[in-house]
Amino acid sequence: MKVAIAKDGNFVSQHFGHCEGFEVFEVNNGAVEGRSFLPNPGHRPGFLPKFIAEKGINLIIAGGMGGTAQELFKENGVEVVVGAQGNLEDVISTYTSGKLQSTGSVCTAHAHEGHCND
Repeated sequence: MKVAIAKDGNFVSQHFGHCEGFEVFEVNNGAVEGRSFLPNPGHRPGFLPKFIAEKGINLIIAGGMGGTAQELFKENGVEVVVGAQGNLEDVISTYTSGKLQSTGSVCTAHAHEGHCND
């Protein structure tokens, strides 16, 4: 299974569309077996969900994400977890232990001033 975390530096990005890129983890039977970086090709409405799905990614984790993007991910067969915070290693560890849950929050602000996961 491929899990992508929208990132800025070593932390979960609070808005996936404007992140620097995606840390992609290969997860099998609860263990991380590899990881790579996928640069963000740029924010364009409706583009990233299809782009991520075409890379074979099964799950996207982000701090905040708009409702349309969340629906497009689902339509493309990619599970969405929003409301995640913290450094990448802690978040993937929480996921592999089965404890990471989506808050279901929807980012409605387009200024992206750090309030997308409220």
